Amino acid sequence: MKLLHLSDLHIGKRVNEYSMLKDQRHILEQILNIADEEEPDAVLIAGDVYDKSMPGGDAVLLFDWFLTGLSDRKIPVLLISGNHDSPERLSFARKLLWESRIHISEVYKGKVEKITKKDEYGEVYFYLIPYLKPSAVRQYFPEEEITDYESAMEVVLKSLDLNLAKRNVLLVHQFLTGADRSDSEEISVGGLDGISAGLFDGADYVALGHLHRPQKVLRETMRYAGSPLKYSFSEADHKKSVTLVELKEKGEVIVKTRELVPLRDMRKIKGSYLELTQKENYENTNVEDYLSITLTDEEEIPAVLGKLSAIYPNIMKLEYDNKRSRAMGIDHVERRVEQKSPLALFSEFYEMQNNSQLSEEQKDYLLELMEDIWEDVQ
Repeated sequence: MKLLHLSDLHIGKRVNEYSMLKDQRHILEQILNIADEEEPDAVLIAGDVYDKSMPGGDAVLLFDWFLTGLSDRKIPVLLISGNHDSPERLSFARKLLWESRIHISEVYKGKVEKITKKDEYGEVYFYLIPYLKPSAVRQYFPEEEITDYESAMEVVLKSLDLNLAKRNVLLVHQFLTGADRSDSEEISVGGLDGISAGLFDGADYVALGHLHRPQKVLRETMRYAGSPLKYSFSEADHKKSVTLVELKEKGEVIVKTRELVPLRDMRKIKGSYLELTQKENYENTNVEDYLSITLTDEEEIPAVLGKLSAIYPNIMKLEYDNKRSRAMGIDHVERRVEQKSPLALFSEFYEMQNNSQLSEEQKDYLLELMEDIWEDVQ
């Protein structure tokens, strides 16, 4: 059985106020072409279909076009909601879509949806685990001690009662500790969203979503497909791809990737104004790419953005790196703040104001409050 694993489409996303819909249409067309060439038995979409819980009409129409393309090719789709999706909206008409072999995870109510498919080696069990917060699991398992994301997932996996003699595929949208993150991903408050990869040892393949860099976690058969496009300049060095998985008899799984080529790449360039505007320095590059430009001139160039835009029309970010900016320590300050969780920042503020540290009870209350606020703004 051959599977095409995707995740983190983030349809409707805007990056630095640039709409990515045209780029997303281009990459989804490319994925359909790959599906034509590879002829998968199913497509797995591991969450974050949309960038917002209430996507715009254009985003919904684009995803409708993509799903219709897969359905026209008679390719079943197995799809879970991510932390950016609204499970209720995403699962609209799920029972009707079932007839078109589009299987969407239902809103979690204490039970994970299981789908069975067969090939020449027997049954393959697919478990659709949508993005879950501890509070979503705790209400259905009041007898269990659920304190964080890991203990919540442990309870959920235990409830699956996997048949280890059969082949099991899990679709999961969570952060597994040890994996590489990028700036365009949502980071849960308090740093408690990490889950140990060892919890998933019973699965033959774990189709992961949430992190945007394609990567394995511990083993080749536990993989983040990654986003099909770059959504921040922290991803400038990423090689975007889709993941192809071939399940043979129990214990034999072959994993490979197919690289994706964007309509416009996302790149960082650095140099003086004179260097960046010399024809020999840009004529052999794609000037239509999305760019983060760092100027090294000691003196600011008047109306520099307009001048550079005449050559590079898609400048998303422009900054200086010179003696003055380094003296101000701007980059250092930004990095220092980004690396701290909201709870850590609040704890520092509290200690500075009260000359005492937060108690564990106060931290627990704050985490719960922050998670509620975080959920409201998704």
